[in-house]
Amino acid sequence: MTKLLSGGNPQIAKGYGDGPVKAYVAAMPGWKSAVGEKLDALIAKIVPGVEKAVKWNSPFYGKERDSWFLTYHCYDRYIKIGFFRGSSMDPPPPVSSKHPEMRYFHIHEGDELDAQLAGWIKQASRLPGERM
Repeated sequence: MTKLLSGGNPQIAKGYGDGPVKAYVAAMPGWKSAVGEKLDALIAKIVPGVEKAVKWNSPFYGKERDSWFLTYHCYDRYIKIGFFRGSSMDPPPPVSSKHPEMRYFHIHEGDELDAQLAGWIKQASRLPGERM
């Protein structure tokens, strides 16, 4: 059984590829796992050949290895999607960050993955990635 960290985020070993991300999604607690499956599938559909990894107990998605445009993380009441160049998107995702370019979007139980989210994913994938 996967250990859940504070806020209910799964503790998953760092790794590249689909396997670690699938393990993270499977370990997401409650309703978040089904949303994680939909989110992972949506990203893969919008960005064919997307690179995936788990780092710092969060999935990362990029156009190339170690150049990321999106990440997400579980909290008690929501999933926090982070767009590394979100301030450059139109419109920018609604939640600001201490990092000027980073913007967030929260998914709560019962929320749908809508066209706005798909548009942000598409925009984010076209912007320069965050190297890490």
